Amino acid sequence: MSRPLKVGVQLPEVEREVRWPELISMARTAEAVGFDSVWVGDHLLYDLEAGPRGPWEVWTTLAVVAASTSSVEIGPLVAATAFHRPAMLAKLAATVEAVSDGRLILGLGAGWNAREFAAFDFPFDRRVDRFAEAFTIITELSRTGRCTFHGEFNSVEDCVIDPRGPRENGPPILVGTVGPRMLRLTMPHADMWNAWWTDFDGTTSGFAARMREVDAACEEVGRDPEEIARTAALHVQLEGGVGREMGDYTADVVPPMRGSMSEIASSIAAYADVGAHHVQLVVDPITRESIESLGEVLGILDA
Repeated sequence: MSRPLKVGVQLPEVEREVRWPELISMARTAEAVGFDSVWVGDHLLYDLEAGPRGPWEVWTTLAVVAASTSSVEIGPLVAATAFHRPAMLAKLAATVEAVSDGRLILGLGAGWNAREFAAFDFPFDRRVDRFAEAFTIITELSRTGRCTFHGEFNSVEDCVIDPRGPRENGPPILVGTVGPRMLRLTMPHADMWNAWWTDFDGTTSGFAARMREVDAACEEVGRDPEEIARTAALHVQLEGGVGREMGDYTADVVPPMRGSMSEIASSIAAYADVGAHHVQLVVDPITRESIESLGEVLGILDA
């Protein structure tokens, strides 16, 4: 494949209500037109201008996508470790890894949306401390299938993940974070790193600056920076797009990627030029037709 980097697409979150037949059709279309990966956000509830709105539960959705496709990689972008006990999250991931026959990328993060934490009764305090323990347990169970851990928030005694997925060391682990402490915690063990476009101003220079922070964190913990695959979530607006609400994630307005299919392909390729290995397109509007039309972008990148 001559494509300069892998390209994925995120399925609808709360842009509009999407029922299962359409969701499955979108995932299959993404695979058919040549996307490398299909991603699902892990959220429970947003307060939007139109009122409260939430997506489908992420692990159920990923299992359906896994069973409905055969070649694309799949993953949560990213799974909030606070929404499950960590050993249970590792069990869910192992199941989806098996259903997909080894196509899962296990994206993990601490979560940020206080509204959904309160609504679904998850603790929001000391999120990084809680994430650190959860990440330790999930990583050990995913990599080895067994873990004993006793911490302040979590305790597992000889937990065993059985049956395991098809890959001996489990799925690759992606972390979604730009926080210095989170980077120090995760860089010793992560395989991939992801940043959301608003975290780097939607520019290649901003992304390159964030990657230098990843490099510094790797060096601080004794990890070779070259071992971490770099990924970026990019906002792409096509004809008919009207903007994308993101709850209270950020008040900053970052212009989306726009233009002809050739111009969008060039903009995506520019991320490969600065070191990105994989990008996830968050598309406005997100429809089956939009996904199908982006097949032209993939063809240009391949050429």
